[in-house]
Amino acid sequence: MVVSPSRGTRPDVPVIVGPTASGKTAVALALAEILPLEIISADSRQVYRYLDIGTAKPSPAERARVPHHFIDIIDPDEEFSAGRFGDDGRRVIDEVLARGRIPLVVGGSGLYVRSLVDGLFEGPGADPEFRDALQARLERGELQVLVEELRRVDPESAARIDPTKPRRVIRALEVHHVTGDRISTLQQERRMDVNFRPRFFGLLWERQALYSRINARCDAMVADGLVDEASGLERRGYSRNLNSLNTVGYKEALAFLHGEISRDEMTSQFSQNSRRYAKRQMTWFRKEGRVHWLHVGDGFNPIAVAKIIAQESGRPA
Repeated sequence: MVVSPSRGTRPDVPVIVGPTASGKTAVALALAEILPLEIISADSRQVYRYLDIGTAKPSPAERARVPHHFIDIIDPDEEFSAGRFGDDGRRVIDEVLARGRIPLVVGGSGLYVRSLVDGLFEGPGADPEFRDALQARLERGELQVLVEELRRVDPESAARIDPTKPRRVIRALEVHHVTGDRISTLQQERRMDVNFRPRFFGLLWERQALYSRINARCDAMVADGLVDEASGLERRGYSRNLNSLNTVGYKEALAFLHGEISRDEMTSQFSQNSRRYAKRQMTWFRKEGRVHWLHVGDGFNPIAVAKIIAQESGRPA
């Protein structure tokens, strides 16, 4: 049992985090049956329209049960940043609280969660020449070399940044080049004082059990039409080079559609890359000391977990 700290004027806002396929959506929907909630989706891919199966979006029926924010808000060729999410998310939280309802933050995108609850240091202005040089190296296939360089100058950022999102690697190297400081240090120094208090709850699985869930989910996504969804995105005119489609599931499906890998290789790589992504997510969230981890596993019961979160949040069912 976690004892809540003495309450001030800031309201508590529950935040459910955890790796992909850990059951966050199921717990959130169960919690919505207990408390008057509106869900703030902290997912960097669910913001995009038309990316439905591969991002495990809540279904239209699930969204009809409880209001969701930050789902289907931009097209795949539009830009959306963690900084913007933090600014817009805090505004939405204020609006939900003003309606007398509870904002529930749910998501596995660690940078989005951090931006929302702590603010996000955007860093100094760009150094176009240095950035262009890094971009040229990236295009020559030197991503792993750039990651190693970042690990030498800023190991914390290197551990947190998803290496499949090279723009973040380049930005961290650029900030270090311009300022001489680590972006991770600058982010810590510039945390803002938000007008709510996040109460973190994490869903913790034994690794092999989580991996089995991930494998089953990937198989289900393929069976549900992930390849057709990826093909439809290209028919709409969206390039596979877009940041939005540089996403586990869509990358593999598009590689299959372009004849680069077989269907069996697509399925295998999709599951493997999803497991790797889950590992990176857990690395991120384990470094977040505010998370109260809830051990789940065989017999996972979202309703029981939701009741624990309601009680720990000071809002017993």
